[in-house]
Amino acid sequence: MKLIVGLGNPGKEYAKSKHNIGYMVLSSFAAAEHIPFTKSVKFHGEIAKLQDAILLKPRTFMNLSGLSVRAVAEYYGIKNSDILVISDDLDLPFLQIRMREQGSAGGHNGLKSIIEHLHNNDFKRLRIGIGRDDRQDVIDYVLDDFGKSQQKELNDFLIITSQILAVYLTSESFDNIMSRFNTKKPDQIQ
Repeated sequence: MKLIVGLGNPGKEYAKSKHNIGYMVLSSFAAAEHIPFTKSVKFHGEIAKLQDAILLKPRTFMNLSGLSVRAVAEYYGIKNSDILVISDDLDLPFLQIRMREQGSAGGHNGLKSIIEHLHNNDFKRLRIGIGRDDRQDVIDYVLDDFGKSQQKELNDFLIITSQILAVYLTSESFDNIMSRFNTKKPDQIQ
């Protein structure tokens, strides 16, 4: 069983924010696969079940995402190495992809919370670049919505991320998936 986690913040005011790209990716994938999400108090989030995977959107706010991830992982007996977390990354150019087998939180509070609750950093990551604007405070920037021109690119990009998740759910090795998609912008992926 695999667990795919899309990070974000609950609430309409955050729905289109840069920090919610993990939610957007999972929502797009679930819609393409016709898989409904259901709210779960027990798991502190919204979950969607596939035959051999669980999709999770923690509803705990970013800083407490690990609470939700741990609850699902423990209940279903999912190993940390079978968890993939999708998050935004300020240090990557807009929509550039970086996949890793494990690593640090890199300043991301959602990843930090997951590392704390799982007691290690042995889970996979799909980081998506949101760029950075040095003229704007970091918190304001990540909680701000994507611009109109970015939104068009993002819509096309969500089709690509759905393909990445579909491949991840096959038996293809994560090394091969990283080789195919890592550090590429959407127009470079085939």
